[in-house]
Amino acid sequence: MNAAIIRRHHSGLPAHPNELDRWRIVRALTKRERYRYVSPEVTAVPGGYLVESPCCSGNINAEGGLVEVALLRHDRTGAAWQLFRKDHRKGVWEWHSTHQRLGLATTVLNTDPERLFWR
Repeated sequence: MNAAIIRRHHSGLPAHPNELDRWRIVRALTKRERYRYVSPEVTAVPGGYLVESPCCSGNINAEGGLVEVALLRHDRTGAAWQLFRKDHRKGVWEWHSTHQRLGLATTVLNTDPERLFWR
């Protein structure tokens, strides 16, 4: 079975999204420093993962609905994780940083000292 998985991976099929890494992100978000009282959702999207959370501050969605917090995309050619933040005023994703490991990207998302993600 493992040989079949290895062949599929090297056959050009994308490695992301996958359920294991989605759960790694979900688990990592329990250590975030902001909005610890809400439950963010992590959804698989082509090439990565979308993080959404209820907006409790009213800064972005006064009704408290789900807002897009971050987009984690795996760059297969560079074997790195790209972290994007949402510019809600413009309605576009902006590149924030690139990390060699998923854990480093989620650490940046969790600490968010400039309040670029958790607003």
